[in-house]
Amino acid sequence: MPGQESVPAVPAPPVPRAEDDRPSEWRPLFLLAIIWIAFVSIIFTVVFMVVYLALNNAIWFENDFVLANRWTIPVGVIAFSVIVGLCQKYLRAPNVIHGSLVESLQEGKLEGDYRAFPGTVISCLASLLSGASVGPEGTLSILIGQISTWVQEWWKARESETMRTGVDLAALSSAFNGIIGSPFFTGIFATEYQIGKKNAATFMIWNLVAGLVGYLVYISLGLASFAGMIPFPPLEKMTVAMVIYAILLGGVGTLLALFAGISMKGIGSIMEKTFGERIMARILAAGAIVAIVGYFLPALLFSGEIQIYDVLANPAGIGVAMLLLYAVLKILLLALSFKSGYIGGPIFPVLFSSTMVGLALSLLFPGVPVAIFVLCIESATFAIALGAPLSAILLVIVIAGPNTNLITLVVISATTALTIGALLKQVKSHRAPATPVPVAAGPA
Repeated sequence: MPGQESVPAVPAPPVPRAEDDRPSEWRPLFLLAIIWIAFVSIIFTVVFMVVYLALNNAIWFENDFVLANRWTIPVGVIAFSVIVGLCQKYLRAPNVIHGSLVESLQEGKLEGDYRAFPGTVISCLASLLSGASVGPEGTLSILIGQISTWVQEWWKARESETMRTGVDLAALSSAFNGIIGSPFFTGIFATEYQIGKKNAATFMIWNLVAGLVGYLVYISLGLASFAGMIPFPPLEKMTVAMVIYAILLGGVGTLLALFAGISMKGIGSIMEKTFGERIMARILAAGAIVAIVGYFLPALLFSGEIQIYDVLANPAGIGVAMLLLYAVLKILLLALSFKSGYIGGPIFPVLFSSTMVGLALSLLFPGVPVAIFVLCIESATFAIALGAPLSAILLVIVIAGPNTNLITLVVISATTALTIGALLKQVKSHRAPATPVPVAAGPA
């Protein structure tokens, strides 16, 4: 009949159509699917984090034998590094060797083959337990991506790009909101990368719903999160001098982020030229470096979420020079870990390094509240390194706790970093050689 679509008698291969990605056709039922994948994601996240933290404490932080014998550090680092390499060589576990700091947290970039899930789980745990400078958020990004892919294969739901992206983003939002401890962090973070893309507003709704599920389940279980990790006394008043400090610290954070980018590119190039695709040689060489650094400077082992408290307790006892050395080495170890095959995320290592620089400057300028140095540098570094300024600001607020004056300075610092970054990109584009225009060959 006119005005009605005919239904083919024999199923035909799906043809890309505008209707395939139009969310209005299946939004009510799909919202239930989003809630379901959010529960799957957060339950897995809880189990993974509980297992990881239990193993970490039993092997490293609550093991009297290990604590009394420093020689166990290189032994443990090399042993877990071997496991990481074997999983990638024989169990098809993915890695972030050819990825960036941002891609380690984005959906769809590193999800790999979900059939390699067992090897990925083992490789992720071994990476976190190896002492390498990687955080758990990156491991969860890969694992949740594989789970999301498997669920969608089960649903037969991957024909639609919108549905596929929506499920992936929702799964990550649920997991990250739990471990970060915010009801809407990854509703912003996951959506910020979708700005300007099709159905971005719809994705935000799904991300917020899934993120709420993850957050409520995580806190109801009483598990530790990033929220309030580094609390500072509230800033009672704000002065013009503080605004100037925030602007200057935005420049410092920009330099630290640029250093991280240069380190990633430089170490990646060295590892590629030296080892190529020889994953075992690559991971063992990196493990040896991590082991040596960790033996002499144990504070630089792992992602830094535990070691940062020891430094915060007595920065003056460590000294300005050592704090700055910690900051530089942590970034270098982060780049080495990424480009060697360890799986993980950059948030905690970058947080650690930013905090070290902030503490060093606070020792040089004791009249300025330490919170200004630490939080302004953190927000600026995250804004550039993660490429998501709103999420960077929110992350710092979640970690340090809300305070109107500090939030204002954090926003000023992040905005300064973004402005400098935009100017640097413009200068770089002007200096880049013009691409020669090919001349069409005519008759001789």
